[in-house]
Amino acid sequence: MPSIHITDIEAAINYWRAKAPSPDGLRLAPEVQALAEVYALMVFDHEDVADPAALTDVALAAWTAWYDTTADTPCIAICSTSQGDDLCKGCGRTFAEIQHWPAMSAIEKRRTWRRITQEGTAWRFGRYADRALENR
Repeated sequence: MPSIHITDIEAAINYWRAKAPSPDGLRLAPEVQALAEVYALMVFDHEDVADPAALTDVALAAWTAWYDTTADTPCIAICSTSQGDDLCKGCGRTFAEIQHWPAMSAIEKRRTWRRITQEGTAWRFGRYADRALENR
């Protein structure tokens, strides 16, 4: 099932809080309010993922606008799958994820990003982290 992780909701809220700060400390931008409602329900229900189909149009558009500001691919141009590895030492994606990346949805890509970030074993998170930041 496609799902949006709570950390992505948090990141989108913070993006929108910076982009459209409250003018008086009381009112929220519509994007922040829509995402905050999703976040609050997730916390209340002890859920760490949200079904994108359950998000309002405003919340989904706000999440998508945030997503569009993130790096599209974890690739650092050092691909060990071309050498026969099932898991790329450079970016941490599987051979199938690399092959299907252009066709994957934003939600599928974020799920992959979350997995490789949590694993933190790919070279992009170690000795080549600076190189990956330069290529953004």
